[in-house]
Amino acid sequence: MAELSDRSNLPVVSVIVVNYRGADDTITCLRALREDLDYPADRLEVICVDNASGDGSAEQIRAAAPEVRLIESDTNRGFAGGCNLAARNATGQVLAFLNNDARPDRDWVRAAVAVLRSEPTVGAVASKVLDWEGRHIDFVDGGLTWFGMGYKRHAGEVDDGSHDAARDVLFGTGSALFVRAELFAALDGFDERFFMFYEDVDLGWRLNLRGWRVHYEPRSLTFHRHHASMAEVSSAREHYLLERNALAALYKNVSDETLAKALPAAMALSVRRATARGEIDPTQLEITRRGDHEDDSPVPIDRSALAGILAIDQFVEMLPSLKQSREEEQQARVRTDADLVPLMRKAMEPAYPLPRYLAAHDALVEAFELDGVFGRPRKVVVITGDAVTERMAGPAIRAWHMAEVLSAEHEVRLVSVNALVSPPESDFAVVAAKPRELGAHVDWADVVVLQGHVLEMVPTLKHVGSTKVVVCDVYDPMHLELLEQGRDTDDERRAKDLAGVTKVLNAQLQRGDFFLCASERQRHFWLGHLASLGRLTPGLYDNDPTVRSLLSVVPFGLPSVAPRRTGPAIKGNRSGIAAEDKVVLWAGGVYSWFDPLTLLHAVHRLSQQHDDVRLFFLGMKHPNPDVPEMGMAEQTRGLARRLGLTDKFVFFNETWVPYGERQNYLLDADCGVTTHFEHVETTFAFRTRVLDYLWSGLPVVTTDGDSFADLVREEGIGVVVPAEDPDALAAALEKALYDEEFAAECRRRIAPVRERFTWESVLAPLTEFCRDPRPAADRLKASAPLVRSPQLNRVETVRRDIALLREYLDAGGPFEVAKRATGRLRRLAGERFRGR
Repeated sequence: MAELSDRSNLPVVSVIVVNYRGADDTITCLRALREDLDYPADRLEVICVDNASGDGSAEQIRAAAPEVRLIESDTNRGFAGGCNLAARNATGQVLAFLNNDARPDRDWVRAAVAVLRSEPTVGAVASKVLDWEGRHIDFVDGGLTWFGMGYKRHAGEVDDGSHDAARDVLFGTGSALFVRAELFAALDGFDERFFMFYEDVDLGWRLNLRGWRVHYEPRSLTFHRHHASMAEVSSAREHYLLERNALAALYKNVSDETLAKALPAAMALSVRRATARGEIDPTQLEITRRGDHEDDSPVPIDRSALAGILAIDQFVEMLPSLKQSREEEQQARVRTDADLVPLMRKAMEPAYPLPRYLAAHDALVEAFELDGVFGRPRKVVVITGDAVTERMAGPAIRAWHMAEVLSAEHEVRLVSVNALVSPPESDFAVVAAKPRELGAHVDWADVVVLQGHVLEMVPTLKHVGSTKVVVCDVYDPMHLELLEQGRDTDDERRAKDLAGVTKVLNAQLQRGDFFLCASERQRHFWLGHLASLGRLTPGLYDNDPTVRSLLSVVPFGLPSVAPRRTGPAIKGNRSGIAAEDKVVLWAGGVYSWFDPLTLLHAVHRLSQQHDDVRLFFLGMKHPNPDVPEMGMAEQTRGLARRLGLTDKFVFFNETWVPYGERQNYLLDADCGVTTHFEHVETTFAFRTRVLDYLWSGLPVVTTDGDSFADLVREEGIGVVVPAEDPDALAAALEKALYDEEFAAECRRRIAPVRERFTWESVLAPLTEFCRDPRPAADRLKASAPLVRSPQLNRVETVRRDIALLREYLDAGGPFEVAKRATGRLRRLAGERFRGR
């Protein structure tokens, strides 16, 4: 019954395949649609258009796939026209376009339909497309240059799973695309004047301009023999279509203001692309090269150069009809060009690596001031005080992924003031800097993202006149940590250290334009701080009662790529731990605010019933040399020795596991554990190690009291126990390790929770802010109350002063009156001095 109910709620999907002299590929595609898809057959309509192949293709397809609706076109309408012909004859509520040289994954349709059903603002779903073997990327994201050329970002790269997070895109590839049928009809489908190439870019562009979203869904997967239909077509003809259609799409879709600058520059750049591609001597007609006799003989020209020139000629030919289309699109649009710049990804990308072409690109961008139209990539510097190496701890890992996510749209530098900077390979710059060198990096940037003590190292940022946009990452309440960490020091030093750290945090809270914290609990905590410092102004509150425009939640994240083993780690590799043993993993350092001692007692009790239990501490030595070992680490080693657990039931990794190897240790574990004491640090802490447990699908055993304990309890992904209760902890570990049904259910429940914590998802508030960074409202220059209190007349002033005199006399007598009067005189003198 449930299956029938599900079927009845599914829309009819019309899959459209266009064939032109590619019957063998088309038949393979149609068979895969019939045999491989997980979608009810009575909810699937397959339509194939034969574009007047004239080679017997239609007869072959009809014989091989009689169940398919075959439409024979009397002319070759191209990909765009063939798709539109099929769409006009389709009966489905959803149109699914699939290239004839592609094959679908089992969940291709179902995953896309799920998005369209759950998100009513999504007009089209862009599928993930890999090559035929499934090893390399064909489509995972689209980019668009300022001159109208769309391109597939990351095409040709190995698919390592790093693009398995859903996101909005400007367009999807027409080789695997779903569109709401009524919406497709309202937009008159693909633009048939394009014939082929960029018709999908143009459609996505128009959808976005009209307020619809195009959403990339990686679970909707296909495999594509890229451009099999173009195998016998010359590259010159392909260049011609690309050049012409890029100009047509640009002309139709940008605003009047943008068109005035972009179109002439784009046409000039097309000419330069043509001459550079064809290696034409651009100075051959200069008068100074005439010589003694005029040479009027024909000059050979490469077809690749001719393609660009003819493309402009035919673009001009299309202008009368394009003008009407442009008027329709501009009238229907509800979004600005600036709104779509983030979806263009890197609009100022030159695209072609030809030296003469690149020089012309830069000259045109400067001459037509195109940076101002499409926005040069913003410059963002992320500054950390932590070591950035293969062995990274929490602050550096967080800064690294901020830089990684932001670099998709901006020019990013990750700067560390730590002595240890030896980073893994990255697509963004990673720089070591001394504190005195930070000023140059701050001056370079449009946006500064900082954490820890960094603000104290750049005093110019704290100056009242500083206009730099600053994002403060306060995910670590350092003063609360210090209350625990400082137990190992004397009282006087502890008090001074706490006062110093609190001053550092207050300076950030007074200066920042946007703040990031790790949880809703932390958000409530920091809101109290901000309110006490006067940052929650009436103007801010009236404009944004949630105050999320000032303080937003950005928890720690985890990779979108599932962990994959790259080498041995614990089981069968560490002496004393066999392949069949049950491993409890402590994934992280041992610090004063944790309680590993209760955990050791619990393991000691559990080992008396199960001699195969093993507790493994992942890292005892912090990778940042500036972080000293805390007393709790030695207490832990000492208790393990006294209980006779060391190297028998409890094992210590006395170094730190490289960040890129931690998955091997996680994959060897059977459950993850984190235990802490009940105190205020716990209440507002964010235990990042728990995310590694979620990433690798480990049941979680945790002490109650922090935000992750709430998550584990609410989602049913492990066991929550009271603080400092070894019996309850031993029972919880036994359940997670030896109750196979319970562990399997935890792993099943972890899967959807894990998706919420991918770095791309959790960093969305920072990504959005950096797209439109601006100073906080209370930091804008010349800000003043819009409506001021009315001035008192002389009688009202006297009455007020008499009332105050009585109040002060009642409060403290003549001494209080004298003190208040002195304070008022000083205030008046100060206002007069400032010219108010």
